[in-house]
Amino acid sequence: MPDCRLLWCHGSLSQPWGTKSLALADVAGEFGLTMEGPDFSDLADPDERVERLLAILAEDDRPAILTGSSMGGYVAAAASMRAKVPAIFLLAPAFYLPGYAVHVFPGLPGRVTVVHGWNDDVVPADNAIRFARTHKATLHVLDDGHRLEASTETLGILFARFLARAMADLEKGA
Repeated sequence: MPDCRLLWCHGSLSQPWGTKSLALADVAGEFGLTMEGPDFSDLADPDERVERLLAILAEDDRPAILTGSSMGGYVAAAASMRAKVPAIFLLAPAFYLPGYAVHVFPGLPGRVTVVHGWNDDVVPADNAIRFARTHKATLHVLDDGHRLEASTETLGILFARFLARAMADLEKGA
């Protein structure tokens, strides 16, 4: 099994450990991974969160798989362009919104999965579709809202599939 880290980036008004992150952490445990959940709640600016995440990643030279929700999805994607990140898993990522510095994401990892809700009233599903099309990311759009709270079981299945593939990529040295 490859030696890597797994970090969760929570959303704007969230705390590190909520329903989604705990469910994903349980799935990660099945792969022998412990998900870290840094607290960004003292930072309202998404790009300050990116800088904090980059500092956390710099503390350990192992590759890091990133996952994040909403603003945390943006933070994970923006940080992955500048750090040793082989894969990112993004839930309702806050892309193409005013106040966010990055709108073009060159140099993303080879494995990018996006899960979004058709009924998202915070970040339009079209933003996720645009991102996925531009970056050839795997995209799952569910009959749910921004918090994806009705899709916890589906998120677990998708995350397990994502982790299995990301870990296989790491094993192969991809």
